[in-house]
Amino acid sequence: MTPRAFVLQQTRLSEPSLVPEFQLYLADEAVPLWQATEQVLERVNVPPPYWAFAWPGGQALARLLLDQPNLVAGQRVVDLGAGCGIASLAAARAGAASVLAADIDAFAAAAIALNAEANGVVLSTTTDNLLGQPLDADVLLIGDMCYERALAEAVLAWARPAAAAGRLVLLADPGRAYRPTDGLAAMADYVVPTSLDLEDKTERHTRIWRLLSGGTPS
Repeated sequence: MTPRAFVLQQTRLSEPSLVPEFQLYLADEAVPLWQATEQVLERVNVPPPYWAFAWPGGQALARLLLDQPNLVAGQRVVDLGAGCGIASLAAARAGAASVLAADIDAFAAAAIALNAEANGVVLSTTTDNLLGQPLDADVLLIGDMCYERALAEAVLAWARPAAAAGRLVLLADPGRAYRPTDGLAAMADYVVPTSLDLEDKTERHTRIWRLLSGGTPS
């Protein structure tokens, strides 16, 4: 079964709570989908199906870009760890010159492509790991990637030089444990309804931060 066929089989079109402008192929429950992913890949301990849910960080970024399209209009945008692609869709809808949705999960790439088709936007996808590679973009979006120490450190080590070079780097964080505590400027706050199937509460306070070129305290 192709990733595209799997996404279509396991999800349904739904409206994200904070961004009802979009219809996305999303799952209702995480564990059954995770089990189905292992079965179709004939492997165990596969990564969780992050792509099948509109996480608070991605929703908050999408909301910000739709409300303030000037942040990305005419710019080249990379959305790192794009998941379902909601922030990528918003960047494209807001008038970005180009959008690259990057996620190392092939199912995520398939879901993003389907979501782009469903919402009539044009973007590109990649499953390459961009960490450590030169960033060919004007704007970098990082949605909800500070939930593991090693991942957060790797992402920030790659993103901070981009901010130092004058690129706009936006980090969305719904209170994860490994968000950096310096070199950030708050830009916007949202309360995002969430599911107890995914989170430990029914809503997440999510803040959008801009990475600063120096180490100014947040």
